[in-house]
Amino acid sequence: MRSTTLRPVFRRFVGAVSVSVALATTSGCTVPDDAVAGISVTADGHLLGVMMVCGHQIDGATLYVDSDDVDKQVTVGSWTADQPLTSGLATWTLDSPAAGWTTTRSLAPLTAKTTYALYGWTKDNSSSASSISFTLADRDRLTPGKVRCESISDNGDESAITLSIEDFKATACQNT
Repeated sequence: MRSTTLRPVFRRFVGAVSVSVALATTSGCTVPDDAVAGISVTADGHLLGVMMVCGHQIDGATLYVDSDDVDKQVTVGSWTADQPLTSGLATWTLDSPAAGWTTTRSLAPLTAKTTYALYGWTKDNSSSASSISFTLADRDRLTPGKVRCESISDNGDESAITLSIEDFKATACQNT
């Protein structure tokens, strides 16, 4: 004689496992954004990395050639924070040594008509910063105290905007 009392429990278990597997295979394996990257310039025209950390931490940043072709996504600069960046704003010059940062790959010369992207990362891939894409023409339109960053609309569309540093600090973490 076979017991039928375990069948409903077993069916629920199998159903739960099936749903979990389906969700795991259809969801992307991306690192969650917990910070927002931006760029700015100094009074003498040097490019600044700008990072607003919203919660967890960021350990460093990388600047690369932004391309849909993975083979053309070349790193042109990389920096590691001496101490993990925690909630708040951090800035550093990208083309010269900056206090609190170690240059892990010196910034290569940037060229016209190339799109670059700056993003932040953690050593353990637990979180990252949303990236900002820009060209030299975008950089040249910046003035000190202004930050170019990505904005996400209510319907999920992304677009680059320029904000004052104060507005960036006040609003950057609203979309993470």
